[in-house]
Amino acid sequence: MTSTHRRATAPSTPVQQAALLVGVVFLLVGLLGFVPGITTGYDDMTFAEHDSGAQLLGVFQVSVLHNLVHLLFGIAGVVMARAVPMARSYLVIGGLIYLALWLYGLLIDLDSAANFVPVDTADNWLHFGLGLAMVLLGLVLSRRRAER
Repeated sequence: MTSTHRRATAPSTPVQQAALLVGVVFLLVGLLGFVPGITTGYDDMTFAEHDSGAQLLGVFQVSVLHNLVHLLFGIAGVVMARAVPMARSYLVIGGLIYLALWLYGLLIDLDSAANFVPVDTADNWLHFGLGLAMVLLGLVLSRRRAER
């Protein structure tokens, strides 16, 4: 009787490696959002309100919900990096989600209840850059494989 065990292997294509890297960065950011000192105003962190006084690295407004979203995006990236189509989807769809979050942050009143994540101006522009980079990585790196 033989047993078939799938051994976990490191991502082997550039798009998988990019998805893994982005996922690990999200995990790190999510964890650091819960570390006093790295997150200033830690005692003023709320679950999900626009008046959360916590700022990651003293720049990016965070809340418990914001940190949990980063952790979930990180887990998704690590898991989805296992296969090329999933890695590409993670980068492209995740990037589109972050671009939508950027637009949301631009359109809402940052001092209103609509800002439940919460986001601030620094977060908005980080979301724009991150979303654009993720979409481009997903499209460009998966195209390279298709051309081979």
